[in-house]
Amino acid sequence: MRIALVLTASTGGIGRHVASVVVRLVQRGHAVRIYSPAETSRTQRLDDLGADVRPLSRLGRLAGADVVHAHGYKAGAIALGASTLRPVPLVVTWHNAVLGQGWSAVGGRLLQRLVARGADLTLGASTDLVVEARRLGARNARLAPVAAPVLGKATVPREALRRDLGLTEQDVMIVTIGRLAPQKNLGLVLEIARSVRDRPELRFLIAGEGPLRDELADRVKADSSNVVLLGHYDDIASLLGAADLALLTSAWEARALAAQEALLSGVPLVSARVGGIEELVDGAAVLFDPHEVGQAVVQLLDLAHDADRRASMRAAGLARAAAWPDEDQVVDELLTCYRELIA
Repeated sequence: MRIALVLTASTGGIGRHVASVVVRLVQRGHAVRIYSPAETSRTQRLDDLGADVRPLSRLGRLAGADVVHAHGYKAGAIALGASTLRPVPLVVTWHNAVLGQGWSAVGGRLLQRLVARGADLTLGASTDLVVEARRLGARNARLAPVAAPVLGKATVPREALRRDLGLTEQDVMIVTIGRLAPQKNLGLVLEIARSVRDRPELRFLIAGEGPLRDELADRVKADSSNVVLLGHYDDIASLLGAADLALLTSAWEARALAAQEALLSGVPLVSARVGGIEELVDGAAVLFDPHEVGQAVVQLLDLAHDADRRASMRAAGLARAAAWPDEDQVVDELLTCYRELIA
């Protein structure tokens, strides 16, 4: 099968998902062509996957593709325009919701409506995205879970990493992983940390880079709270292996890779109840109202001082994670979708 994949700027989860899919499609003998911005190709190392990687500006040349799969509604709009020149079945996966009320959000919703009505198949990474796509006119929409790429084994022992980070075994290490961007709502992490400044054993670590780094650093300094911005962190497996709790404060998520990685690693998760998180964890994590800082604080404190409950949550998380489709199963489902459209 000749498959064209389209994505716009992505240094995070969408790019990682596409890279995971490409490797498996190539291994199964399919001819894969990727249209992507240069920065995305570089950060996701798409040139190393055995596919034909081309600039997004050359998307109009769809000669020979059996199916086009765009990731994100912006990529879907670009692919839809190219597909009108040479009709090819178009699949669009919705990974994110449109948040906010400004002009950018208005434009995003208009693009969503256009793509929902123009795609031959719309795949949603969470049920709320599928519902929204249908509301906007998608004629064929279904759920298509996105699997977290498997983390490698931890390279640094728990005790050694905690020691390097200045933590003892008596400290409670609370880790948040994600891009330092508005959607991740990391100001909530800082609010929670400020509320428990009188509990020095609670140590908050945020791993990731992004445009809000300086703003967050200034707030941490002003609050004098126990928050450390780790910056970009390559060894996520070791970081989670050293953690006692994972904290997710995003304003919205479909199937957050950080949430999946936490449960797959046996780290109890405390998360805002947003988007597709509740259906993802299915009772195997502690959820709080994202507008209730006090609720999040109470839940964190309860878990921080209850090792038995953390152990129970660890077991529940691992059991839930075992029920998720893995990367190979995700590609199996995609190939089934492609064949349906081609037929």
